[in-house]
Amino acid sequence: MNTRHSEYTIPSRLLNKVAALPDLPGIYQFVDSEGSLIYVGKAKNLKKRVSSYFHKRPDNAKTALMIRKIQEINTVVVDSESEALLLENNLIKEHQPRYNVLMRDDKTFPWICVRNEPFPRVFTTRKMIRDGSRYYGPYTSGKIWKNMVDLIRSLYKIRTCSLNLGPRQIAEGKYRVCLEYHIGNCLGPCVGYQTEEHYLEQVQQIEWILKGNTIGVIRRLKDQMNKLAEEYHFERAAELKERIGMLEKFQARSTVVSQTIRHVDVFSIISDDRAAWVNYLKILDGALVQAHSIELGKKLDESDAELMSIALTEIRNLVQSDATEVLVSVRPEFIPGQMKITVPQRGEKRILMALSLRNANHFRLERQKELMRQNPAQRVERKLMQLQKDLRLSVLPERIECFDNSNIQGSHPVAACVVFVKGIPEKKAYRHFNIKSVSGPDDYASMEEVILRRYRRMLDEGADLPDLVIVDGGKGQLAAALNSFEELGIRGRTAIIGIAKRLEEIYFPNDPVPLYLDKNSESLRLIQQIRNEAHRFGIGHHRKRREKSLTASSLENIPGIGEKTIQRLFTAFGGISGIKRAPFGKVAELIGPVKARVVMNAILETNNGTNERIPE
Repeated sequence: MNTRHSEYTIPSRLLNKVAALPDLPGIYQFVDSEGSLIYVGKAKNLKKRVSSYFHKRPDNAKTALMIRKIQEINTVVVDSESEALLLENNLIKEHQPRYNVLMRDDKTFPWICVRNEPFPRVFTTRKMIRDGSRYYGPYTSGKIWKNMVDLIRSLYKIRTCSLNLGPRQIAEGKYRVCLEYHIGNCLGPCVGYQTEEHYLEQVQQIEWILKGNTIGVIRRLKDQMNKLAEEYHFERAAELKERIGMLEKFQARSTVVSQTIRHVDVFSIISDDRAAWVNYLKILDGALVQAHSIELGKKLDESDAELMSIALTEIRNLVQSDATEVLVSVRPEFIPGQMKITVPQRGEKRILMALSLRNANHFRLERQKELMRQNPAQRVERKLMQLQKDLRLSVLPERIECFDNSNIQGSHPVAACVVFVKGIPEKKAYRHFNIKSVSGPDDYASMEEVILRRYRRMLDEGADLPDLVIVDGGKGQLAAALNSFEELGIRGRTAIIGIAKRLEEIYFPNDPVPLYLDKNSESLRLIQQIRNEAHRFGIGHHRKRREKSLTASSLENIPGIGEKTIQRLFTAFGGISGIKRAPFGKVAELIGPVKARVVMNAILETNNGTNERIPE
């Protein structure tokens, strides 16, 4: 039997396969018509989880689109939820399916590697190779990383060569000691001067330090030092005392965050519609010894609980954590392995969580700044998406138009319309309006007139309406604009809001309660930028019109000089100052010598305050 999802019918072949799935934990894989793996998921119960895709309405359009592309379903049954989580994580890394979470982490930061080989080397690297070697880090702070490397090199004499130090090669005497041996940086394991047992004991202590367990190393070294002193090996005891002093000095530089919490992992998450950012803190002996953050790009509107499961698996495997207690800001959907999960509510654990959340937010801001530097277009799109979310718009506001009225006590009323396309001013689309039907200072009627004129013309020309209209003003201006929308029949076809200047309230149609956006929000800053540009553009036009009116009135009082003569003079010379500078012959040529003499004498008398006259 087929199942319908809107206009899409799920093939019976897939439904029959889903019906035959076991009620066991495992992972499932969705494959498209080209044989490409498009999604990998985990499940406590394969049958229930996979069935939910085909028997329930999808939560979002992306999931619905993915379901349409499914042509094959493959499953792998495992013994536990933890195994399912680990297998899912590995398959996502290997195949990077289109609809799975996209993980971005600190892969460019250095690690300290303990190589899987006889007489293991300890070195730094930026590339992780899964060959059984152990990796510690990543070290996001160059200072911490350098201090750790310097400490290891000063405490232990570990080889730096890449020779194959297998038992047969050493026994056959294939190698000779190098300069590192002669200057005291290596004990010569390549020629049998140092046993593998002694070498591995040093490596074990190095790994304890890398895991943050400096107290355990100090305790062990002190036991060895006391034993050597009792046996009168004072020189070797002094060497160990020097090591202990170095370790204690290094430990003192660690950030102590708790006096009571000894060994925990801390995970916090913050997210938006596009991505999530997860921070990890490792606390050992009350000190913060490691921090790591990753970004998870959402593909199917994944929940924070699901993303927390992914982050727990990825990061704990990455840093090889063995902490049995984990503090989280959101309880994960799946719990990988045996661990105690706590969402702290008070006390020192809550303080630790607040520290992790601050780090997650800092990482989010850094990532966003990085993206903005790399791709300005993406920055604009993100701003518009945030504006769409904050104003609850049905479409992305790519084209925004804003209106502002200008007048002084009702004189020379004008209005301005500015246009922003994808967050950028499109100045060639700006328009001025001289208010025609309103007398006196009536902002509401002026707004109603200009909105009506603007969109009536756009409708007559068949132009596309904007995605968002902003009117400068509160409920009164918005109501006036809505009257014009009603008259034109476009209410509901384009969104409209009003912004009041005093408290920056955002008003919506038919909603008496305004919206107050955060003063630092990008959405409010964008609205303010557009509103201020409309105000600037409108004030400029109003000032020019007022100045022109004032200069024109000085000529209107001259007997015998009518409106048409004044208009011809202003068109030709641009204003009073232009007429004053013009040669008498040019003015006389335009309006005749008699009128020219009258006009220029009047200007000379008004501007200079003298009886200077143009001779007849």
